[in-house]
Amino acid sequence: MIVTTSGRPDEQLIQTARQIAETLDASFQKRNKRAVGDFKKAAQDHVIVVGKNRMELHFLNEESPLFFHPNSAMFRIKRLIKGESDPFCDACNLQSGMTFLDCTLGLASDSIIASYVVGDRGLITGVEGSKFLAYLVEKGLKQWETGLLSLDDAMRRIKVLFGDHLTYLKSCEDNSFDVVYFDPMFEETIEGSVGIQPLKNIAKYSTLESETIKEARRVAKKRVVLKDHWKSSRFERFHFKVNVRKSAKFHYGVIELT
Repeated sequence: MIVTTSGRPDEQLIQTARQIAETLDASFQKRNKRAVGDFKKAAQDHVIVVGKNRMELHFLNEESPLFFHPNSAMFRIKRLIKGESDPFCDACNLQSGMTFLDCTLGLASDSIIASYVVGDRGLITGVEGSKFLAYLVEKGLKQWETGLLSLDDAMRRIKVLFGDHLTYLKSCEDNSFDVVYFDPMFEETIEGSVGIQPLKNIAKYSTLESETIKEARRVAKKRVVLKDHWKSSRFERFHFKVNVRKSAKFHYGVIELT
């Protein structure tokens, strides 16, 4: 992985980029007016571009970079403020003060919603298997400003951990979290889902195993929830009760523990 800066960096930005490269065990290279494509071609590797307002991850064989953005969480929270329902919140039965473990954090969209609902008395922890994605999202959650104070506060409260979710689950005590949540890469491809295409280049494809669900049931106090493609075999395999949503391309499965 190469780390460089945006086009016209000052010394502070260069130092920041150097620190990021050291943290990620990557190689820092000065921009020197070179195009990002030139870095990728020369190194045959991905490139992180550090700017004053955001970081971008440019993949070797992709045109569009990946960067943190609250994404759908913004309009979902606006709907919640209006008193509308959210299928994810309903599946998890989220309430103020609850603890929530997101085992497949990704870009943290669902964790942001969870954080907003459980409030400052709750606790949100997200585990991400990609070192670079975990770093990108952790920084984004701390720095991004949406102009909506309740959303910004929700992002700041999320604890991001880099690691394997099964390993983390094994380290947890019984009933550590009210809800344990999984949103793995779908077994079936959803046509038109171009928004997640850059994410596929860096996401860790950890399959859900019986041991994972067993540990999740031990760690969860109230519910284990799985978001998956409506055709997924994992719902039946792991005995999730499916919340069927007509015309929806994905469903939520629930294992009720209390």
